[in-house]
Amino acid sequence: MPPRDPRRADRVGEAIREEVAAFLARDAKDPRITGLVTVTAVEMARDLRHANVFVSVMGSESDKAATMDGLKSTAHHLRSRVGKALRLQFAPEITFRLDESVARAARIETLLAGLREPPAADAPTDDRDG
Repeated sequence: MPPRDPRRADRVGEAIREEVAAFLARDAKDPRITGLVTVTAVEMARDLRHANVFVSVMGSESDKAATMDGLKSTAHHLRSRVGKALRLQFAPEITFRLDESVARAARIETLLAGLREPPAADAPTDDRDG
């Protein structure tokens, strides 16, 4: 049965995002979780039984893979922690998803910055005097 309040899933998702972010900042002990990990969004199922937690991981591809493995292994612990912290009757199953949008935006910004810079004064120019 869907929740009576249609915004409840959004509110629970935001509370889960905050709880997971706090856990990652203070309590994550898995050595595979390295680098800067940011919780970017949480998508909740309408019945509040499943939560897709989107994270951005800065680092190499191997760092990202190791971090995602570490997050996957902490999902069960986080499920019980979130259920207790938010006083939910049923704690949602947590699935971590890699959010590439932050890395993609940074790459686009770098490319745009390169286009904005004027050519260096000593760079050869293409002057053709026909």
